Amino acid sequence: MIISRLELGMEETSTSNSISNRHAKLLTGSWLTQFRHGSNPWMARYVYSLMFLLANLLAWAVRDYGPSALTEMKRLKSCQGGKDCLGTEGVLRVSMGCFIFYLTMFLSTAGTSKLHVRKELWHSGWWSAKIFLMIALIVLPFFLPTQMILIYGDVAHFGAGVFLLIQLISIISFITWLNDCCLSEKYAVRCHIHSMLLATVAYIVSILGIILMYIWYTPQPSCLLNIFFITWTLVLLQLMTSVSLHPKISAGFLTPGFMGLYVVFLCWSAIRSEPPDDKCLRKSEASRDWLTIISFVVAVLAIVIATFSTGIDSKCFQFKKDETQDEDAVPYGFGFFHLVFATGAMYFAMLLTGWNYHHPMKKWTIDVGWTSTWVRIVNEWLAVCVYLWMLVAPIVWKNRQVEQPA
Repeated sequence: MIISRLELGMEETSTSNSISNRHAKLLTGSWLTQFRHGSNPWMARYVYSLMFLLANLLAWAVRDYGPSALTEMKRLKSCQGGKDCLGTEGVLRVSMGCFIFYLTMFLSTAGTSKLHVRKELWHSGWWSAKIFLMIALIVLPFFLPTQMILIYGDVAHFGAGVFLLIQLISIISFITWLNDCCLSEKYAVRCHIHSMLLATVAYIVSILGIILMYIWYTPQPSCLLNIFFITWTLVLLQLMTSVSLHPKISAGFLTPGFMGLYVVFLCWSAIRSEPPDDKCLRKSEASRDWLTIISFVVAVLAIVIATFSTGIDSKCFQFKKDETQDEDAVPYGFGFFHLVFATGAMYFAMLLTGWNYHHPMKKWTIDVGWTSTWVRIVNEWLAVCVYLWMLVAPIVWKNRQVEQPA
């Protein structure tokens, strides 16, 4: 019995050593060799992001130029709304295939904690098989009945909400981490001037953004909704600053300043998502084709970058953060990385359909419609609530512990 266990242990050791040796040899090779055989998880995340970008560009092409090519498919003729709805349904089909691919990668890589193991090699390699798998999964939904696609569209609303929540927590965690780093004893003296300068710039840009939104998006006194959005954003900025400077919290100016930038950006995005025929949006001749195309491309790249950065920030969801890591530990959570991209596929589908797949979207537009506007506004308010809770929660838990009898 003991001999058999020893032999089993020796076999496992030799297997791990062979995988480690193979991994070391691949690292000395070229990028093309690493891509073909797999060995670099840092390079792998860029490949997954590129695949995600190409899938979303395909979804956009299907939406804007697919109806004419897809009208021959009898399965899609039952779509309510004709050609316009046919394009948005194509977006959901591409999104569904992309979601299934990243969900499969999540299920097959979740729990990976060490390098040089089979799960890590699957995550970082086997690109030919994974590219074929992704293409097959994107093509497959085009042969599914419309009812299944519409069910996926309803589920995608919740998946997109999960993505927004993950992204929100990631951004707030980064801001609080930056503030804690500047206030630490190690960097307090060095970062004091820099943090005050950054906080001042953040407040100036936030106030300037609010003033410009008043000028651009409230041309008439009857634009009460935009006036409410902008004014409430200013109130939220003041509220975050007051809570941060409370003597029991003393979080400083840096975090509310950066959060102010974030909520002003969300408010601007919400108003920009209003339908273009709305009377409260500034009518200008600048909305020509070239500017629309540039803004669309920038928006697509920004979403991909946001998904990428959120996917590698799994530490912000850990209750216990280990300062020391083993040399063979994975650089980021593979399962969380793919989960973010899976929900990101749903989120991108919602942006391309304006969160309403029964409503047609114009070409070269993204995230336009009243539903998109309210999603952005609710996201802004939720961001402020989460930030304030992160400030107040330590004091609340401390008071509860003191009140409990010994």
